[in-house]
Amino acid sequence: MFSKMMESLRPSPIQQMAERSRVASASGQDIVDMTLGEPDFPTPHHIGEAAVRAIGDGQTRYTPINGSVRLREAIVDKFSRDNGIETSLAEISVGCGGKQVIYQAMLATLNPGDEVLIPAPYWSSYGDIVSMNGGVLKPIATRPEAGYALQVEDLDRAITSRTKWLVLNSPSNPSGTAYSQAQLEAFCDVIRRSRHQRFFILADDIYEHILFDERKFHSLARVAPDLKDRILTVNGVSKAYSMTGWRVGYACGPKALIDAMTKIQMQVNSHTSSVSQAAAVAALSGPQDEVVRRCGIFQHRRDLLLDAFAKIEGLHTPRPEGAFYVFPDVRRFIGKTKEDGSLISTDVDLAIYLLNAGVAVVPGSGFGMPGFMRLSYATSDERLKEAAIRIRDAFARLR
Repeated sequence: MFSKMMESLRPSPIQQMAERSRVASASGQDIVDMTLGEPDFPTPHHIGEAAVRAIGDGQTRYTPINGSVRLREAIVDKFSRDNGIETSLAEISVGCGGKQVIYQAMLATLNPGDEVLIPAPYWSSYGDIVSMNGGVLKPIATRPEAGYALQVEDLDRAITSRTKWLVLNSPSNPSGTAYSQAQLEAFCDVIRRSRHQRFFILADDIYEHILFDERKFHSLARVAPDLKDRILTVNGVSKAYSMTGWRVGYACGPKALIDAMTKIQMQVNSHTSSVSQAAAVAALSGPQDEVVRRCGIFQHRRDLLLDAFAKIEGLHTPRPEGAFYVFPDVRRFIGKTKEDGSLISTDVDLAIYLLNAGVAVVPGSGFGMPGFMRLSYATSDERLKEAAIRIRDAFARLR
């Protein structure tokens, strides 16, 4: 009855654990939910006001498929101002979140058997988007002791004649790894030297404004302007501006690719909400001081959690450089037994065990790295402190 693709499509591990958390909370259990990658701040007031004005002004009709002219102009200005990328309205794609933009890029380019290189750990949706469109996910393993950063020699070995995309997400979901200009330049040197030149590079910059310790963000298309005709730079308003529900993502890239993505969107959903687009114009063009302030809060929360986790014996947590996640190594706790004598066999077992202890996390297997776990610290200091206590006590009970 259903397509073969449906047989391989798996539920999102993030949403699975979030639903377990909701069920536990509904039953009366106090849960510190650290599953979803969603800022706990409200959308800034001036952005909401812009949406209300748009409704009053009658901006409730169809827009161009690739987004309103005003929004694409704001995106062109943003790329120039923030990223040093010079682009044009014809090279901009606007969709219902960055996820749709990425999906359309893969659908427009992948043929059966084409490989997509992604450093692991990776955002869980990448793999499913690739497989849904006939591609083959080819993870490139990273190491916690290297901060989960992709290594040049590993990238060099991974590129083959079947490579169609390389995906670089910086700062990363789930690890918080952020690449320096020198690291990006080294990756580009590998790409230039490779005898395989038919693949694209997807730079997922959705967390660019959540970067810590005074690091400077670097865009791949600025670092390597000679590769610009192969780079799709994806971004959105969801994380930096707390607009997850508004569903606005965007990208700039080579016109031929953008045109192909537009043909697909024409048949899928035409365009994202006209009111959301008006709000996104206000986000990108308006004051940015609240974005900076909230980044400081996220850095404080990261430090709070790292300090607490450092006191938990056996828990190793590399220091994130951005985003709002930690991705600790929990392999020392797998293979241990619970108080009832049952075995913790996998990171999924461990996540369920922690849920029963009052903390909802996502197992690392959902991000291509079994034996790890992702925790979002987009919640209050008080709840983070409580989560750390519950995790410490739960791990102490294992034998």
